[in-house]
Amino acid sequence: MQDITLTLFQADLAWGDKQTNLLRFSKKFRQIPQNTDIIVLPEMFTTAFVIEPEEYAEAMDGPTMKWLREHSARYQAVITGSIIINENGRYFNRMIWMKPDGQFDFYDKRHLFTFGGEHLQFSRGNLAPVFEYKGWKFKPLICYDLRFPVWCKNRLQERQYAYDVLIDIASWPDARRNAWNIFLASRAIENIAYAVGVNRVGRDGKGLTFSGDTSVTDPHGNTVIATETYKEALITATLSFSELTHVRERFGFGKDWDGFQISDI
Repeated sequence: MQDITLTLFQADLAWGDKQTNLLRFSKKFRQIPQNTDIIVLPEMFTTAFVIEPEEYAEAMDGPTMKWLREHSARYQAVITGSIIINENGRYFNRMIWMKPDGQFDFYDKRHLFTFGGEHLQFSRGNLAPVFEYKGWKFKPLICYDLRFPVWCKNRLQERQYAYDVLIDIASWPDARRNAWNIFLASRAIENIAYAVGVNRVGRDGKGLTFSGDTSVTDPHGNTVIATETYKEALITATLSFSELTHVRERFGFGKDWDGFQISDI
């Protein structure tokens, strides 16, 4: 299996301003290395984390989907990040996985952030997809999902792991940055997978500040690469499938995992 390269955007998002945010990303994309396979943007990258979905929601054939399709084709890379979607009068915090051929997958945030009132306006997802690209398997998460280890849990069946890389896109305030960093390392270790965390920076419309702490963690819990905190940044990391396979085969921890099922999906 070939290695795969990800470019991560730690961005300061304009509050509720889709046009400004998309224009900024379009300009920043010019810095992307040519060998990038996957481009990762933060949670609600067009609006920042707003919980008034009726003002900002789009349909699945809306302008942001068009933008994603155009840029994915132009840079020949998957682009992923979440946007607010209106589907039959229900609102979802939806992570789009747009591929260069114009096909896409998506994941709706499962764990809505009750402390911030997200559950009052949004519907939660009821699917746990795994995205595949160039032979790699990716587990999508959105922000608060990272706190729930059962939802994140990898599986080993017939010598095949359910996923290789966990990707969490977030608007995670700096007041809880220690938890963010610990969770990313923990999820990587307990699932024998890479953990990619992409968080925003800056201050939002409600006065919350964000440190970023965007990073890639290896299956041992070691940091592969990380951004400078509190500043906009773009970082690129290449993940080694041979190293991942070596860790899994040498230690064999997955063979000792407990079997389980999530009953409410």
